[in-house]
Amino acid sequence: MFYQQSILSNGVTVITERMEAVRSVSVGVWFKVGSRDENPENAGISHFMEHMMFKGTARRDAFAISQDFESIGAEQNAFTSKEYTCYYSRFIDERLGEIMDILGDMVTSSVFAQESIDSEREVVIEEIARSEDTPDDYIYELFTDATFPSHPLGRPIIGTREIVGAFEHKDCLAYRDQHYHADNCVVVASGNVDHAAFAALCEQHLAKLPRGTRNARDIVEEQTRKPFAVMQKETEQAHIIYGMPGIPLGDDDRYVGALLDSALGGGMSSRLFQEVREKRGLAYAVYATTMPYVGAGQFVVYAGTRPTNIEEVLSITRRELGAVASGGLSTDELERVREYVIGHIVLSMESTSQRMLRLGKSAVSDLELLSLDEVIARYRAVTLADIQRVAERVLSQTPTVAIISPREEAEVTASLTSLLS
Repeated sequence: MFYQQSILSNGVTVITERMEAVRSVSVGVWFKVGSRDENPENAGISHFMEHMMFKGTARRDAFAISQDFESIGAEQNAFTSKEYTCYYSRFIDERLGEIMDILGDMVTSSVFAQESIDSEREVVIEEIARSEDTPDDYIYELFTDATFPSHPLGRPIIGTREIVGAFEHKDCLAYRDQHYHADNCVVVASGNVDHAAFAALCEQHLAKLPRGTRNARDIVEEQTRKPFAVMQKETEQAHIIYGMPGIPLGDDDRYVGALLDSALGGGMSSRLFQEVREKRGLAYAVYATTMPYVGAGQFVVYAGTRPTNIEEVLSITRRELGAVASGGLSTDELERVREYVIGHIVLSMESTSQRMLRLGKSAVSDLELLSLDEVIARYRAVTLADIQRVAERVLSQTPTVAIISPREEAEVTASLTSLLS
């Protein structure tokens, strides 16, 4: 087996993948909690808690946490998704004990001082403002709201000014007690690390995490999707997402879907890149991808183009997706995209951080842990018939279109109604 796994006395799962040829280690402390676990009254608190874990414990204030990481040459950060939160660091192997002392202190003993909450609320509100000023990011908020109008997956991870601006000490304590427990926790280390020694450090520094009930994930029922979401904003480009329900996380067709995504809008030889950018010069950025969640997924095509080109880009996108839905891919196309995807995966595995992220995402999502050879074999097994079947499954659906542009909303809405009818 390419990894080792232990369960600590309090229920924390510890996983390691040893890479003897490197001197670095990447550690991630993962919690199975994200924005889909929130309710409308505390939307954004998962992301806010990620910030607050760096703002002080009983032993360290915020400056000491940063100083302790940097004084041993470590990189550190965290991120929140719709389904999990991760606190991670990359460092020289001999610093493993010191890193686990800091990370363990943060996730078990953060104090959430009201003074720190008051200042960090303003930081997150600035982050919200930055997101709103970045239309190629904010377009995803429009799209997910339109596709999951009544489910937490449709809400922004970062929250809103009104809700974030009201968070207090008691809110952080309640959310920690509900979700930050041992049964929601997976710790992953990749690099030059000994499993037994690492498990012992985790036992020592994560002992304060109490037992709890692991967060469950519901199967997302079919949503009443909106046909389009349009926002008028003074931008140089129009930002477009053309999408529909995609392959859920862990679905048996996920390897087929990844090849299909890449063929449509992955590399420079992909269909959309060639038709939209290379042949017509309509966009600098155009790509296709799937955003998978437990029990749901979203397939999206993104393009940034001049506002006058919205209709042409959408027409090309619709045509290319329709062609693949009805005709699949050619043999040469499938083989080319297969080697492209496998090559990128193999190259990413030279990074301790990427290996830790790959293992952590699977483990915290309760998916099987596959070796690199097993993953490659799954891609090698994909046939043209598989591509055709999944293309019909995904691409034949009625799309949802989200657009941010300087054009008037009524004008764009009327144009979309005509184009998509």
